[in-house]
Amino acid sequence: MHTNNLCFFRAPKPNQPPIIRVVMLRAIATLRPALTRRVHGSALLLQGSNSAANQPSSSQGNDGGLVRLAKLMAQKGLCSRREAEAYIQAGDVLVNGERVQADWLKVPADSDVRLDFRAQRHQDKKVTLVLNKPLGYVSSQPEPNKTPAVRLLTFENECQELSRAKLRQNVEPVNLWKMAVCGRLDVNSTGLLLFTQDGKVAKKLLDPKSGIEKEYLVRVDLNLDPMTDDIRKKIEVLRAGVTSEEGITYRAKSVEVLNANQLRVILTEGKNRHIRRMCEHVGLRVMALKRVRIGGVKLGALPVGQWRYLQPNDKL
Repeated sequence: MHTNNLCFFRAPKPNQPPIIRVVMLRAIATLRPALTRRVHGSALLLQGSNSAANQPSSSQGNDGGLVRLAKLMAQKGLCSRREAEAYIQAGDVLVNGERVQADWLKVPADSDVRLDFRAQRHQDKKVTLVLNKPLGYVSSQPEPNKTPAVRLLTFENECQELSRAKLRQNVEPVNLWKMAVCGRLDVNSTGLLLFTQDGKVAKKLLDPKSGIEKEYLVRVDLNLDPMTDDIRKKIEVLRAGVTSEEGITYRAKSVEVLNANQLRVILTEGKNRHIRRMCEHVGLRVMALKRVRIGGVKLGALPVGQWRYLQPNDKL
């Protein structure tokens, strides 16, 4: 077959004999270096990459509006890009109703892309955990003489009163330590910390553009009642945002005085020691910092050092 001719090729079906699937997949691998990949309708369109007529013009942009399938799946929120590549290679992805099995494939952005029942079942079994981190634990990478919070994810520490049994059965104990932490709390901070197996959840929580609110209770070393002019000015500066000597700007969505020595601070971004640096800038020392909410997920009555499964009514 000449590479400058058009041909339509359907990916091997999962129910075909193994020898046929192997032969067909090897054929795809052989053709791949010489071909530009496209999807048209329900078939895989292979087009010669060495033909000048096949090269997109600068006015067309990225291959005339085509998007790599794995990237499109991640954009649609079906799964993470890495998972998408694995699902495609396993033949667990349908494009416009047709099963495809080439992770290098490019498709129109408006393509109907779906996971088959096996991949969807795998996604549905993924869980996210809510932990009430105690003082003295680091949230992510272990530090000298410090214990990572993931070590608290044992079944002995599960708060079963706040978890549904239906969700508990989906995770084996060995997998709990493999949960990925989403966000951070420094060693001297406590409260809500999320761990997940779900790439979609991790991406949403870690993306600075998501704008997810994070609520903190902050105890400071200054008596805030009565509200003097000096204290009022400090609060106004906190609400306006501060800039460090290094030129880093720290902002809060809101700052509210709760009582004589406690503030409620809501962030939609999270830099290293964000709240502590803001308070230090106006002469306030943070004595205790506790995160009580991420989006619609609240710490609630979860005991310190225990965890629960994210429930259907927990909205990020």
